[in-house]
Amino acid sequence: MAREKKLVFTEFQAAKWLPGGHAQTIYPALFMWRRAARYRREAWVTPDLDSIVVDWTAGRAGTPLIVLFHGLEGSSHSHYALSLFTQAYKQGWRGAVPHFRTCGNVQNRLPRAYHAGDSEEINWILRRMRKGFPDSPIFAVGVSLGGNALLKWLGEQGAAANMVIDAAAAISAPMDLTASGNQLDQGINRHIYTRNFLSTLRYKTQLKLKLNENPYIDWQQVKQVKTMREFDHLVTAPLHGFHSVDHYWRSASSKQVLSQITLPTLIINALNDPFIPAASLPHQHDMPSCVKLLQPAEGGHVGFVSGTPPGKLTWLPDNILRFFQYHLPLPR
Repeated sequence: MAREKKLVFTEFQAAKWLPGGHAQTIYPALFMWRRAARYRREAWVTPDLDSIVVDWTAGRAGTPLIVLFHGLEGSSHSHYALSLFTQAYKQGWRGAVPHFRTCGNVQNRLPRAYHAGDSEEINWILRRMRKGFPDSPIFAVGVSLGGNALLKWLGEQGAAANMVIDAAAAISAPMDLTASGNQLDQGINRHIYTRNFLSTLRYKTQLKLKLNENPYIDWQQVKQVKTMREFDHLVTAPLHGFHSVDHYWRSASSKQVLSQITLPTLIINALNDPFIPAASLPHQHDMPSCVKLLQPAEGGHVGFVSGTPPGKLTWLPDNILRFFQYHLPLPR
């Protein structure tokens, strides 16, 4: 049975009172969607006997499940998760946020943490979701770091991903980690975003070293880092089996495997994203037919605020849900 209707996305109109990529990034992250969410939390044991937590939203039995992979130091309470699940709840759809290790206010037990190319983590989580919901449509959303990891999984899995989920979306994903890492360490980005990320990453590293002695990590060096390059070289790379920061950024980038994706996938990136150079983004003519790129001129990094003050965060979830609705499994 063929689909009759054409999939049409709405055009993003940025809030005029939030000019530029920085304002469009910072305002929603700090000032929007701060009310408490109704989540039910589960603790999962990983295949290597570590632990993560998964937060669930309610929905009608048998309805689609949206699995969201958060960004760097994000959680189920990030504005993008709350806005998406608020819209999904109106349709009766269910949601889940599996937190990467050390996230969700829970410290993991093993020396390893999480990283931008953690496709193995994506794999076991989504396969467990499919096993738990064998008859329900399952859609995956990855945001920022989680978006790159999800895209990497999709490319590596190829046609096998189609047996696990029904469609996917990646939002503000840094598909070229070298370009994005260098961007974060330059100018105002380093003083605003990188400083903020490093404040929690250093704290988590200190806690982890108290639980697990690691001869590869020198805390005296780590507490002095001021760039993502330094942190990833001293901590992320050695913790996860990479030889150096350059090896990590190169190996973990999803851009190199996008052409191998066979699952319906939506990739949304604003051209004024302060984290991601526009020149590093892929082009539609290089993508397989199942991959749709949306690259509005504005929106910042996971911002996409529209309307008059205090603004709306509806454009992003509306278009993600539109894409998933279109790719619901057809009745037999």
